[in-house]
Amino acid sequence: MALITIKNVKKQYTSDGDVVEALRGVDISIEAGEFITIMGQSGSGKSTLLSVLGGMNHPTSGEVEMAGVKLYHLPGEKLADFRAQKLGFVFQSFNLISYLTAIENVMLPLAIVSMNTPDKKAAARQALERVGLGGKLDRLPNQLSGGEQERVAIARAIVNNPEILLADEPTGNLDSKTSEDVMALFRELNDGGQTIVMVTHNRENGVYSDRTITLKDGVVVAH
Repeated sequence: MALITIKNVKKQYTSDGDVVEALRGVDISIEAGEFITIMGQSGSGKSTLLSVLGGMNHPTSGEVEMAGVKLYHLPGEKLADFRAQKLGFVFQSFNLISYLTAIENVMLPLAIVSMNTPDKKAAARQALERVGLGGKLDRLPNQLSGGEQERVAIARAIVNNPEILLADEPTGNLDSKTSEDVMALFRELNDGGQTIVMVTHNRENGVYSDRTITLKDGVVVAH
């Protein structure tokens, strides 16, 4: 049984009185342990699709099922709980808190988890060690390179052992060598069993994944 099933998902926006169809009937099935790349030109609907997958953007119609749960049948509070427990998010802009150290940034998703502080610190340290930053726990974001900041963001996303990791243009702000290092890290996480869905416009990133889904004008044209 698929871990993620998207059935006939449509998403419409109203912009200046015009209806914009961002997604026009998307069907996708993703197995547990897959590493999926979603590609497409700007405006193809790929970031909209990822936000729908992440429980952050209610589709106009259609069904999103993840880990046996119909996502948008959940009331708001339960949906937030599902996101916190099952999903990890990595964004292009890192979204690190500038006055918190690496380990404090990674501990943030654990704020709502019933664990004592030493256990939270241990989990954050382990996540940072997994991404190769065990020696930089107490650095502030501005004391880290772009690639290191992205690794902190990845550690923060995996600290609660989510079933699914969602990444939106994770190498968008990185040079090509650092991008390769970050993609190799995603591959490593996937080889360890992590299900990953990544949006990217960079074709070179696609070689690290198991399968590429291509969107054009809000529909799947290849998968």
